[in-house]
Amino acid sequence: MIEVSIVMPAYNVAGFIAKSIESVLSQSFSSWELLIVNDCSTDNTVGDIRPYLADSRIKLFNNEQNLGGAGSRNVAIEAAQGRYIAFLDSDDLWAEDKLEKQLQFMQQNNVGFSFTGYSTMTEAGTLNDSIEVPKFVSFSKLLKHNYIGCLTAIYDTQPFGKIYMPLVRKRQDFALWLELLKRFDNAYGLNENLGFYRIRTESLSTSKLDAFKYYWRVLRDVGNCNLVAASYNIVCYLFIVILKKKHVSLYNRIFIS
Repeated sequence: MIEVSIVMPAYNVAGFIAKSIESVLSQSFSSWELLIVNDCSTDNTVGDIRPYLADSRIKLFNNEQNLGGAGSRNVAIEAAQGRYIAFLDSDDLWAEDKLEKQLQFMQQNNVGFSFTGYSTMTEAGTLNDSIEVPKFVSFSKLLKHNYIGCLTAIYDTQPFGKIYMPLVRKRQDFALWLELLKRFDNAYGLNENLGFYRIRTESLSTSKLDAFKYYWRVLRDVGNCNLVAASYNIVCYLFIVILKKKHVSLYNRIFIS
């Protein structure tokens, strides 16, 4: 019986994805399946994946056309057999006890949607900042800032079934969290460092204006914000993001309670 289905989209991550897979294989909790969706990679991503397919818990899906992050994650969610849906991008890592601790937290506290703290690291794997998380995040609080790192999120499909990622080009994780919080009262944070988020030069947005545009679109289309509410929330977002990037310790003191 599979308990957790782990969603991992993959696009041109040769040299990174093996370590991500190994961080799953190292989990102290073993009742999982890893669903890797290759989104038409043009490098050796599939070659890096193949040796791990000997483990029957790891499954590879190859998109016939490029679907982007949201579409690829939805392929995995559709195939998922576990009660819990977890997310791990193909260049990020988990601590060995991530699933064990987070599932215990969810089950002991009757939590349907949870997330954890994590660390950022450079492309080469050098650790940078530790990102703390609040005890809970409501729909209205999430509109102001995405406190939920994609590599840390888990939701329970039992109450509402599978919830799929809205098909937006960017900020898909933020859009999914909003959809989940239309159903769950809150997302609950386990303030332990259980993941490692890799900041890669190639994965950074080439346009700050473009990133801003998609955040605005999610606020309007998924968050159902009118012009006034969207404007207010995006000002909050800009302030918090700048503070988080420039003064993470101050961000942790102000926004984590």
